[in-house]
Amino acid sequence: MTIQNLFHKTCKTIVILLAALLLIHLAGCSQGNKPQDLGYEAQRTAHFDSAAVVSAHPLASEAGLEILQRGGNAVDAAIATQFALAVVYPRAGNIGGGGFMVIRLADGQTAALDYRERAPAAAHKDMYLDSLGNVVPGLSTRGHLAVGVPGTVAGMWEAFTKFGQ
Repeated sequence: MTIQNLFHKTCKTIVILLAALLLIHLAGCSQGNKPQDLGYEAQRTAHFDSAAVVSAHPLASEAGLEILQRGGNAVDAAIATQFALAVVYPRAGNIGGGGFMVIRLADGQTAALDYRERAPAAAHKDMYLDSLGNVVPGLSTRGHLAVGVPGTVAGMWEAFTKFGQ
């Protein structure tokens, strides 16, 4: 089995598991739920000697902190925090979108990753036009033709393989 096949199989498994966890979580959620509704209080100020993990939900931050405590680096912690947010606070972070990551390595070098959503392979320049070449209202903003291919999982994998430990 090639590394690429293993990667795709692993990603597929992760996506399925996260989707299942997300559906279970969403079944008990209402639009009004926020971290403070769950008994967590925001800590506005803190002092740290070498590292900090901050996110929209304390449990996601704890996941990132645990990775640091086990010897992972900041990129590893960011990845753990991202996937934890997909489960505990999907409005803040989920696997159905994409994003950017700006990284400053321990040696001072910087790097950036772009893992935004991309157009599907079958997309073409005329896909939102009728037979006369006129724009079909709503076709590019609603329905199955209005979505992109999510980039989050691939972006986290790229971050891990290039900069993780």
